[in-house]
Amino acid sequence: MRRALHVGLLINPLAGLGGSLALKGSDGPELRDRLARIPPESRDRSLQRTVRTLRILAESSSAVRISCWAGEMGARALQGLGIDFAVLGTVSGELTDASDTRRAAAGLFAQGVDLLLFAGGDGTARDIFDTIGKRCPVLGIPAGVKMHSAVFAVSPEAAGELLLRLADGGLVGISAREVRDIDEAAFRRGEVRSRFYGEMLVPSEGHYLQHTKIGGREDPDLAIADIAAWQVEIMDPESTYLVGPGSTTAAIMAELALPNTLLGVDVVRDGRLLAADVDEDQLLQLLGEMPATAHMLVTVIGGQGHLFGRGNQQFSPAVIRRVGLENITVVAAKSKITALEGRPLLVDTNDADLDRALSGYRVINTGYDDHVLYPVGRV
Repeated sequence: MRRALHVGLLINPLAGLGGSLALKGSDGPELRDRLARIPPESRDRSLQRTVRTLRILAESSSAVRISCWAGEMGARALQGLGIDFAVLGTVSGELTDASDTRRAAAGLFAQGVDLLLFAGGDGTARDIFDTIGKRCPVLGIPAGVKMHSAVFAVSPEAAGELLLRLADGGLVGISAREVRDIDEAAFRRGEVRSRFYGEMLVPSEGHYLQHTKIGGREDPDLAIADIAAWQVEIMDPESTYLVGPGSTTAAIMAELALPNTLLGVDVVRDGRLLAADVDEDQLLQLLGEMPATAHMLVTVIGGQGHLFGRGNQQFSPAVIRRVGLENITVVAAKSKITALEGRPLLVDTNDADLDRALSGYRVINTGYDDHVLYPVGRV
């Protein structure tokens, strides 16, 4: 059973207003007095562009629910569209500022949204980056004056189509994209000073990597080799890794030059095999003895799409909770995901609360620094 795509909506109502006033942006307290004199009905650029995105979802039959902030920061754009939404917080004053954006971003993230959709420009992107970093995928609706960052869709409609693809279980890539901004004071003097602030995770249209394409199709063996190379490259030598059963995870063990239990769970740290073919009790004992962070590497059962509950019951609810949901890495070739034809990945841990917590949208490693965002549901 697939859970509805849970979108957090955040609108910067002042984004883009400085453009029509030739202000080269809308940041800075010195501009607020001038913006305050603009009639409310003329301050709806962000809202209208957000409505263009949301209307695409409203006109579909896709399962989507939205959490948002009150008034012009979200709820007003949803009125009359027929989309299920919940208001989580209110705005402190008539004109919002960066603190409102950060507070809303933190509140939406705390609700466990699958993706944060925001309307604004580079300043808004910076505020969201400062608040959630790379902990949650984001997608920007372009509404600002300055949009040097790579976290925005090319248009409001493009953002809507991308969300629709996600909600329908399409194969949507996800990657780290730059957050940048320019110095507005320097820009007004005719100087362009762009600065890199960081990266956020952003969904993008799914595609095969060029180096794993053969005649327009993915070569699964090459894809698995790329997955293994990437996972080994990013392994933390101070962390413990529980490597689940399957041929994809076996390739990770091979990349480490370690023996592997194809249908069992092996425990690895700093390039060494700590334990092989362990059961639940052994895993819990090892986890209790290890102060370091633990990570779990799991793959997808081909055809069925199960993540937990089929062939890897060693990863019991107690083990999964001990490791932490945020430390579970899913690895699978794109061909295995596309074979599901939009059906969600499945979890069946025999713990209904845990199954609900595992459901939603997860990042899947599908190649060398290549990832997709895909739904996980309960049996």
